[in-house]
This record gives sequence, C-alpha cells and structure tokens, in this order.
Amino acid sequence: MNKVILMGRLTRDPEVRYSQGASQTAVARFSIAVDRRFKREGEPDADFFNCTSFGRQAEFVERYLHKGTKVVLSGRVQNDNYTNKEGQMVYSVRIMVDEIEFAESKNASGGGNDGGYNNGGGFGGNGSAPAPAGAGDGFMNIPDGIDEELPFN
Repeated sequence: MNKVILMGRLTRDPEVRYSQGASQTAVARFSIAVDRRFKREGEPDADFFNCTSFGRQAEFVERYLHKGTKVVLSGRVQNDNYTNKEGQMVYSVRIMVDEIEFAESKNASGGGNDGGYNNGGGFGGNGSAPAPAGAGDGFMNIPDGIDEELPFN
C-alpha cells in the first residue's frame, strides 16, 4: 500500500501547465511545508514535499490555492529520480495528489475559500461547492422570516 496524508502550507504559488494533444489536461505542481511534530536543536522545523495534481483538481489548485494556504492532502509517493548534467543520479520523491482540502477557514488564512475538492467527480467528488460566506464564525447567516421554508422545523 502506498498512501500518504499531509497537512501543511504552500511554499509558493502553484505552477500550472497543460499537456499537449487532443485533450489538454491541466497539471499543477506545488510544494508544501509540513511542520515537524518534534523539533530538535540544529534540525529543520519543517519538511518540504513537491506535489502534483491533474485535471479539474489542478484547475482548482490554480484558481484557489496560493502561497501560505493551509491544506490537507492525500495521495501516493512516487519516485522522481533523474540523472543530472554531470551524469550523477539524483534521488527525490513527489506526492501524486488524490484528494486536497482546505485546512483552515477563509478568515483564518486571510483569503482563499472554504470547502474541499478531490479527484472523485469534478472538484469535490460529491458535487460540493464552496461554502457561502458566513458571519465570521464559520456559520452561514439565515435571514429572519424563512422558518416555514426550512425542512427541519
């Protein structure tokens, strides 16, 4: 089994390109910084992971994610090894993203949008759309006088 779940912040704005051919597919590349749980003197406080997403999910990444956005993602680890110009083998890994969601509210991040999106079907797999803006407490305002229209009276 090859499954990874990470929570961290984007270290830079995503880079999105489109594949060549009859059906162009969006490919988003970005990196996230994941804080280490236990920090030792002289060691880094975070680990950095290069991530890739495809299709509608990549278009979502391009549109809504930016440097500093906190996300939770799941995917798989894939080798991204290559031989450099000096003929030396360079070993690295890349996270191939299956699902990605916001990890904090719009207000906490200072921008962005609430809601999560994955590769399931369209953006959210369940047809979810970004949540309406609330009163700053994470809840949607319901206007007075519509009690009879609510299905859970």
